[in-house]
Amino acid sequence: MKTTITGLTEQEVKQKQEAGQGQAMPQSITKTTTQIFKENIFTLFNLLNFIIAVMLFAVGAYSNMVFIAIILINIAVGIIQECKAKKLVDNLSILNRPHIKVLRDGEEKTVELSEIVSDDILALESGQQICNDAEVIWGMIEVNESLLTGESDAVVKEEGGELYSGSSVISGKCYAKVTHVGSENYATKLAEEVKKEKKIESELLGSMQKVTKFTSYLIVPLGALLFLEAYLLRGSSLENSVVASSAALLGMLPKGLVLLISVSLANGVIYLSKKNILVQNIYALETLAHVDVLCLDKTGTLTDGKMQVKDLVYLENNAKMQDGGMTKQMAEQLLHAYIAESDDNNVTMQALRSKFSSASNFSAIQKIAFSSKRKWGAICFEGIGTVFIGAPERILTQEYKAAEEMLKQGLRVIAMGLYRGKWENEEELPQGIEPLYLISLEDGIRKNAKETLEYFYKEGVDVKVISGDHVKTVSMVAKKAGLHTWQKAIDMSELKGTVDYDELCENYSVFARVTPKQKQQLVMALKRKGHHVAMTGDGVNDLLALREADCSIAVAEGSDASRQISQIVLMESDFTHLPQVVLQGRRVINNVTRTAGVFFIKTIYSVLLTIFCLVINMPFPFIPIQITLIDAAMEAWPSFLTIFESDTRKVKGRFLKTAISNAMPFA
Repeated sequence: MKTTITGLTEQEVKQKQEAGQGQAMPQSITKTTTQIFKENIFTLFNLLNFIIAVMLFAVGAYSNMVFIAIILINIAVGIIQECKAKKLVDNLSILNRPHIKVLRDGEEKTVELSEIVSDDILALESGQQICNDAEVIWGMIEVNESLLTGESDAVVKEEGGELYSGSSVISGKCYAKVTHVGSENYATKLAEEVKKEKKIESELLGSMQKVTKFTSYLIVPLGALLFLEAYLLRGSSLENSVVASSAALLGMLPKGLVLLISVSLANGVIYLSKKNILVQNIYALETLAHVDVLCLDKTGTLTDGKMQVKDLVYLENNAKMQDGGMTKQMAEQLLHAYIAESDDNNVTMQALRSKFSSASNFSAIQKIAFSSKRKWGAICFEGIGTVFIGAPERILTQEYKAAEEMLKQGLRVIAMGLYRGKWENEEELPQGIEPLYLISLEDGIRKNAKETLEYFYKEGVDVKVISGDHVKTVSMVAKKAGLHTWQKAIDMSELKGTVDYDELCENYSVFARVTPKQKQQLVMALKRKGHHVAMTGDGVNDLLALREADCSIAVAEGSDASRQISQIVLMESDFTHLPQVVLQGRRVINNVTRTAGVFFIKTIYSVLLTIFCLVINMPFPFIPIQITLIDAAMEAWPSFLTIFESDTRKVKGRFLKTAISNAMPFA
């Protein structure tokens, strides 16, 4: 069947695109230029300021309208900074878009998501995100549909099986015909759906909304009372009454604070963009600055993900094998045949393919794709039996000293065994698997990993290492990487019955043999304990945990799905850049908190002074032009000068409470 599938021709693709059967362009993760203009111009603060300006203009107090020039400058600065940040983020997000393999004119080609058309043949394999609804026409894959159903269990899809966009391939390989494009499926909405499910909680944004509501509630009644008292009780002229009340209202408005927050966050995003770090949500900077627990995946995060075969040990002491006529040469041929026939494309299989030749003298009649959940895969060869490759504790019935030595060195170990018969059960392993090989693989520790973990340790950020590998491998890698608590390791596969994840999180730092669902449960337990959790990941097995974390971080070399749903993407795939993100977030929040205190001084004293003037029936002692000069002296220049201070201390306290408590004594 596979050989007869050729896919669409380029001419057919062109015709379908012209007929409107093509994919819509992926929606930008950033605001549109129109949105940026609207959000900077049409704000409640601006409305109140312009109403005051209109009142002053109506009574001819033109010299007191200077503050409008400052408002216009604020608007212009905000728009320019956000547009600059948008341009840089959009350029990086183009690199982050998923690229799709399709079969056209009988050849596999890589195209962008926007080039997909109806009836295109997708070539899907492990780690890829399914961006269109499709139907399997050849092959078999295991799919993670957790983003759609919430269930982490792998779903097997064979010929005729329906694939849904938003899911991702765990293992196997297949060709699938596209059934829906554009708005007909979930693909173009994937990022938006995830954002709808899990909104980022922004303390800065929430605090400013509270301040806006509070000041707007105060301004109207206090302004009306000041005007009526001046005009009716004291007999002031209309112009003097408007000018005096306008000055009080202008004093209550922390005009530059909203601008300060948006510009500070935009500057942080611009800085990180230049370091090849894509911030897919501007408030993720704020979230990461509050993080006190960082969960790291081992493979591809602590390590560089470039797995290499280090050693191959033939298990020749198996007498049963020798009696059955199995020789070392025959075992080697089976290894090469498995590599040749396997449709798996995980890092382990990639390492095996780069080390051993993929030549097959046997006919494969049944395949079970490798699954990270069950920890094994299998291929049945005609006349030989079923070859299994997977975790040693699953494949082997006894422990081997060689395996123990490999694990002590921090190596990853997989075992290969033979069952003399056909095996089709994907849930259980047969009895009587004959051991053939132990294969050790080495994954290099990332450069600067020790310095990075040491930085987090000094900053009071607790680091947890979560992996699907053997407990000894993970703990040794953690030790090499410089994790202080590498001895606190646990094998999650040994836990039975009801598991107390809250207790586990308190007692352990290294978690091995973790399933995707367990990763999610660990993150949830940490959050229940009151921690702010960041999760890094690169594979489809990390999706549930990434979605649950307060801040999700993906590496660019990881799966399409993990990149699409994460708030921050490390475009150079190097977690050692994370301190830069944390420091930038802390700098923004600490600077905004400090300068917000300066802004609130004038707001608080203006409110108190207004109430005092109302009680004793005296005119407000300033006019708008004086308030504008006070703004410049008290707010603008101090804020401008201190915003460049690099305060990267750990964020303490709540933003609004800290800012107001700092401002109150001075007010």
